Formats: sequence, structure tokens, C-alpha cells
Amino acid sequence: MAKDENIVVGLEIGTSKVVAVVGELLPDGVVNILGAASCPAKGIDKGSITDLSAVVTSIQRAIDSAESVADSQILSVTLAITGEHIQSLNESGFVPISDGEVTQDEIDAAMHTASSVRMGDGLSLLHVIPQEYAVDKQVNIKDPLGLQGVRLKAQAHLIACHQDWLNNLKKAVERCKLKVNKIVYSGYASAEAVLTEDEKELGVCLIDFGAGTMDIVVYTDGAIRFSKVIPYAGNYITDDIAKACATSRAGAESIKVTYGSAVNPPSTQPEKKIEVASIGGRPPRLLTKEQLSLVTSIRYKDLLNVVKSELAQLHDELENKQMKFELIAGVVITGGGAQIEDLKECASEVFGTQVRIASPLNITGLTDYVNKPQYSTVVGLLHVNHNHLDEVDSGSYSSSNGISQNPILSGIKKFLNKVRSEF
Repeated sequence: MAKDENIVVGLEIGTSKVVAVVGELLPDGVVNILGAASCPAKGIDKGSITDLSAVVTSIQRAIDSAESVADSQILSVTLAITGEHIQSLNESGFVPISDGEVTQDEIDAAMHTASSVRMGDGLSLLHVIPQEYAVDKQVNIKDPLGLQGVRLKAQAHLIACHQDWLNNLKKAVERCKLKVNKIVYSGYASAEAVLTEDEKELGVCLIDFGAGTMDIVVYTDGAIRFSKVIPYAGNYITDDIAKACATSRAGAESIKVTYGSAVNPPSTQPEKKIEVASIGGRPPRLLTKEQLSLVTSIRYKDLLNVVKSELAQLHDELENKQMKFELIAGVVITGGGAQIEDLKECASEVFGTQVRIASPLNITGLTDYVNKPQYSTVVGLLHVNHNHLDEVDSGSYSSSNGISQNPILSGIKKFLNKVRSEF
């Protein structure tokens, strides 16, 4: 966005809001927040654009406000993407070690082999995230460079998105005369903002609870093992309140945020009276927080049980592969939906483990703007730029067969050709 390459802008276009954050990447991994802005989102639902011009207007408003706060012109952004089109899987790749000692070319080639699986029609590879390596019978290696052996195995987590969804999102941003530098899966960005290295090592499940989607990311032994987007979240609860209380969606959202609870009865002021605006000129009605929680508590538990079901399935899959699956660090919940009262207690009951409600970590500067769970994704976009500058990221190099290309691949191809000529 500016001449200083350490200054990065994160942009999240969510179902309920568009957020832009300007930050400076400090050498110690801390992000110095220089400016931030948020405005209501129009024309997007669950990651899918439904009205391009409305989305463009929302983006421009957020960018203009962020420029004003940061006192700087924004020219380019790192963009978050989510939606039910996101798919992921774990793959491995093997290459021979030609000179008896692992080189960087061989590491890149093994990772490229792992990422060469066909993801499906219309899908484009977004991230190739290293998990661990093995050299012959030496396993669980974090960095194999320089180790001796005969064969190198690379294990990677692949995240893909639908090319049409990605193109439409980029088009909306580019119509605001902004360059898209990098595209990052929202759940991955949120994990970078709120999870500690200890949590990733011990095993943790992150839930980014948004308005239209829930992003789930699971780490064990320091590596990401699972990621998925659940295509319903906070709006599911808002709609139920609107139906139960015969009020508008806007009124239901306001009631949910202000008075909703994830348990019944609520832990505070269960008898508090709430005035609910009716529709069609009818007089308003009164209900208590406890009566409201009869709706909200059931729905929050329903949504968390969807995540619990996904974790049970993941447990079975990893067990079949003789892989350990323990979430010793429990569950971490972030996102706008994480602010509901008593959510921690509800989640602890559902998952039977410790739960933490999380806001962005490792930030300084104008922290009052972003020190809330709903800013985790957009702040995480800045952390991804700092922590993974050399990671294989293929979001901008899509090819016609659904497998994305990256500038480093030309060197990898030369290496593979050399290997073939020798064997």
C-alpha cells in the first residue's frame, strides 16, 4: 500500500461486515496497528457475492475510513476468503535424495509432489501448508534440510477454493482500484491471530464463529490437520429469533447481540425485560432474557454440536491411519459470534474440554480498534504475511486444470527432470 514493504493491509469481506486493517510488521512478529475501519456488508452471503455493486460500495467505504485513520493511501490488500466451496485434504509427496543430503530443491520438489493431487473441477489450490517430513525411517521432522538419507517424504495440508468465487471476490476489490497481493483462507488467518504455539503443539480446535459461516481449523503437533467451512452460523440464530418474536431480522440481530445467551437460564439478569419491536405497525412486545435464551441456547448448542460431529469424524479418520488425535489445549472460539453471553460455558458442556474465547494476540499500536474477537481474521491476515512469507502460496497462480502454479515451480521442474534423467 505504501513504499514501506513492512506495511500491510488486511481486508475481510464478511456476511455482516467489511473490515480493513492497516498494520506494520515488526521484526519480533508483533503487528503495529496503524489504522482500522469496519462498515456493514451488503451484497455478500456466506462468502458468495450476490450483488457486486453493493459489495464494491461496502469495500470502498471501509477502505476510505481505514485510510483516514491511518493517514495513508491504500493501494493493495491481503484478502480473506471463506465459504462452503473451501475444501481441504492432507497429502504426501516423495522424492529421492540425489546426493545423499537433503537440499532445498528436494524439499520444494517433495512439497510440489504432495500438492499435485487433482482437487476437483473448478477448484484452485489456495495454500500448501507443510506439516512434517520424513527421511527414510526418521519421521516427524520439522526441517529436513541437510539431513542424510535416500528418500524424502513431505506431508502437507492443502486448502483449495472455487475459482469462480475467488475471481468474483477479486473483481469486487479490483473495482475499488486496489491490487490483491495475497489471498488467505479466513480460518487459517484467524488461527494465526489467536492461537499460541503451545496450543498448536498440544492440539487445539479453533472455531471462527461468523455471521454466515463457521471456520474450523484443527492443529496437532504444531501442524494444521483439518480445516472446513460450515455454511451456517450466527445468522441461523438471528433468523430463529425473528420467527419466534415476530420481529425484523435487524431487530432480531440487535436483540441477540445485546441480550442473547448460549445457556438457559442466562448467568446474569435472567428476569430483565426486553422490548421487542413488532412488524406491520403492531405494538411492541415484552419478553425476558430467560425467555429469549430458550431460543438462543438451543441454537448455539446445535451449531457447536455440528463442530463436535466433525471432530468425531476426524478422530476416526486419524485413528484409522494410526495417528494420535488429542486436543489437549481444548477449543478456542473467536469471531463476531464468540461475543454472545455464556458461550464459553455452553461450549465447555458440548465439547467436555477447556474453552477459551479469543481476541487477536501480538498486536500493538491502535489496539483499541481491533482487540475484539470479530477482528481476528483481518488481523491474522497481517500475521500470515509476517510468519509465512516463504510458504508455498498458490492463490494467484491458477491453471486451467485446477492445480495452481507458483513461480518457484520452474526450479522444481528442472530438479525433477534431473532426477528422471538419473534414474
